[in-house]
Amino acid sequence: MGSVPKNSTPRLDRILRPGRWARDFVDDLAVASPARLAIGSFVAVVAVFAILLMLPASMHEPGSVPQTEHIANAVFVAVSAVCVTGLTPVVTQDYWSDFGISVITAGIQVGGLGILTLASVLGMAVSRRLGVRQRLIAQQATSALNLGQVGTLLKTVVITIVTAEAILAVLFFPRFLMRGADIGDALWYSVFYSISSFNNAGFTIHPGGGAHFASDPWILSLIMIGVFVGSLGFPVVLMVAINWNHPKKWDLHTKLTLMTTTAVLAIGLLFLLIFESANPDTLGDKNAGHTFVEILFMAIMPRSGGFSTMEIADMSQSSHLLMDLMMFIGGGSSSTAGGIKVTTVAVLVLAAYTEARGLQDVHVFGRRLTSSTIKLAISVLLTGAIIVFIGTLTMLQISAEPLDKVLFEVISAFGTVGLSSGVSATVNESGLYCLSVIMLIGRLGTITLAAALSMRDTARLYRYPEERPVVG
Repeated sequence: MGSVPKNSTPRLDRILRPGRWARDFVDDLAVASPARLAIGSFVAVVAVFAILLMLPASMHEPGSVPQTEHIANAVFVAVSAVCVTGLTPVVTQDYWSDFGISVITAGIQVGGLGILTLASVLGMAVSRRLGVRQRLIAQQATSALNLGQVGTLLKTVVITIVTAEAILAVLFFPRFLMRGADIGDALWYSVFYSISSFNNAGFTIHPGGGAHFASDPWILSLIMIGVFVGSLGFPVVLMVAINWNHPKKWDLHTKLTLMTTTAVLAIGLLFLLIFESANPDTLGDKNAGHTFVEILFMAIMPRSGGFSTMEIADMSQSSHLLMDLMMFIGGGSSSTAGGIKVTTVAVLVLAAYTEARGLQDVHVFGRRLTSSTIKLAISVLLTGAIIVFIGTLTMLQISAEPLDKVLFEVISAFGTVGLSSGVSATVNESGLYCLSVIMLIGRLGTITLAAALSMRDTARLYRYPEERPVVG
């Protein structure tokens, strides 16, 4: 009797254990082509949810709008849900049926899980291309518990997200009961808003959106907490949860994220308070306590939350410009928040400060930043700026809206924020498809760019002569 060749054992093992084969396939693909994995998986998921939203069962009144318009709406909302953005050309609770809203909720949850998992998997892929010491640093920064097991990482991500959403839902539930909802509706509202807030999606199912809860500090506080924690990023949340009473054990990524997040939030809170507290169209006629709560809410939302207690169009031009900057910055890396990320801004500010002082190395919290980290931050910044510039030019050609409103909408789409100046609700089908592409690029662009550039770390055997041009 012939024996089984040794080299056939792994192949036979893969056939008998398809789960392991699938895990190894995703793992290998993440290492070989992170961009292909990111783009392919998200486009496929968006296509599934877009098809579901195109079904007549997803509409509240099937046939009430032309088919081409409905298809554009379905694609746009599917992209917005899976990319956890929150922009929508229609009123969610009026346009979509209960089935349609359930599809959107599922899209938000799948998108949130996919973003966090994908970012962490790409971090693992990057770490495998580095040396031993750099791999250990990258493993700690991305919370990759086992560099060779995507399944273990996925399990950790799912448990973390579900636990956080469950806590939020439990806290939401009694308040919705107190507001007059029956048990079934209160449970549904609690689940929906816990998913929408923690994943930074910004979708609402009440008339007026976030303004429906403008006078309810309980609801607003829980939404703020969900958005804030979700935008910190999976590595930061896990690091703080494990070492909450030992800040000295926090890694550099966690410290930079928390420091920059606090600074951006404080600056936004201060200037929005100055710009809007005397604005008669927003907060000019409200008391100090109410004004502070709403301003704090609006200062947190541009991180990628997308909820709003006031009409964006009624806010001052100064507030629009400030929120443009905050949305472009976004939240933490490996989070459901978009933008170029707060750590990117932190690295650039530290590099500029170091250069201004004439120092050679960038130091922070007792650590030295590598030159490759600084170059990567510059690449992410320039890429984001180019995407916003091209997207704004394109939308100005498609839409008849002024530059201020178009720029706000494009940055909101790129940063997957969801705050709207009204362009999404008035633009034609071409504009919706354009904004859909911007949301996808904004969601995947910085993740795949960072992974791709980090993995292209090649060393030359020679160096050109050094010469410094005049800069500035």
